[in-house]
Amino acid sequence: MNPAFSVLFFTTLSGAGFGLWAWLGLRIAFGAPPQNFQALGWSWLLVYAGIAAAVGLLASFWHLGKPLRAWRAFSQWRTSWLSREGVLAVASFVPAAALLCLLARDGGYQIGAATRFAAALLALLSLATVACTAMIYASLKPIPAWRHPLVLPGYLLFALLTGGLPMLPSIPAGAHGIDGALPYALAFIAAAVLLLKLAYWRDIDRTPLPQARGDAIGLPQRKASVFERPHTEANYITREMAFVVARRHSRMLRIASALLFAPAPLLCLLLAWSQPGCAWAAPLATGCALIGALLERWLFFAQARHLVTLYY
Repeated sequence: MNPAFSVLFFTTLSGAGFGLWAWLGLRIAFGAPPQNFQALGWSWLLVYAGIAAAVGLLASFWHLGKPLRAWRAFSQWRTSWLSREGVLAVASFVPAAALLCLLARDGGYQIGAATRFAAALLALLSLATVACTAMIYASLKPIPAWRHPLVLPGYLLFALLTGGLPMLPSIPAGAHGIDGALPYALAFIAAAVLLLKLAYWRDIDRTPLPQARGDAIGLPQRKASVFERPHTEANYITREMAFVVARRHSRMLRIASALLFAPAPLLCLLLAWSQPGCAWAAPLATGCALIGALLERWLFFAQARHLVTLYY
């Protein structure tokens, strides 16, 4: 498939934004009352996550043939994962705005029942939005690489990893409870994402397409060969669904992506744990994870083969 940059930015940035909202929602809903400076940091993180989610959603409009008609997608939520994603994404901004106002009202010294409810709702809607984004691709039967059972957990884990790392600077030194467990949770998620992607890449390399070229032309018992291209000019199918990436390039990109989204954040977390005054470790981990996720998402699209390409 053609890895359009609009879709790459959409899935990466919106995943990071909604992942951060999920972490913030869970922390505020189930954690202890914060210190004043910590609540101020939460407010800025809420705004940062909202900007990332909004920019990602706006980037998705670039890939539409007629962006002005995008509003019609919201009416198909009963049958379309794309429509469900749009509805949930817009709905997530409501508890996010309410939570921002409630944090300002509470003054950073307490967490009221309404604040906890808004935070829990924000976390639920954010995770549901990421799940719908994954199901847009996992529901497409003509693309076997996207029908893999690891696609959905991979999207969720990447969102939690890229969204959780920006929270680290807001955690005070010597924190306990949920705050103290967050660095260990992120380290576990980074390791889990690495193992998941290695298993996914191994499976799509070893598993052949369920159909052959003979099936595509109605001769399933014969080993068909291509005599001539079916089109003299490029069309929508050849532009969007017949993208080919060299095996040597894909191997290098896989290594670079895996190093950036797993070992690099883990090293930064270890550095931040061993040297509490190292302020640049968390931003560096966040940047590495985002770049690694962007490369992984490029490979996710570039290495997916649509069955219609058998005809070509």
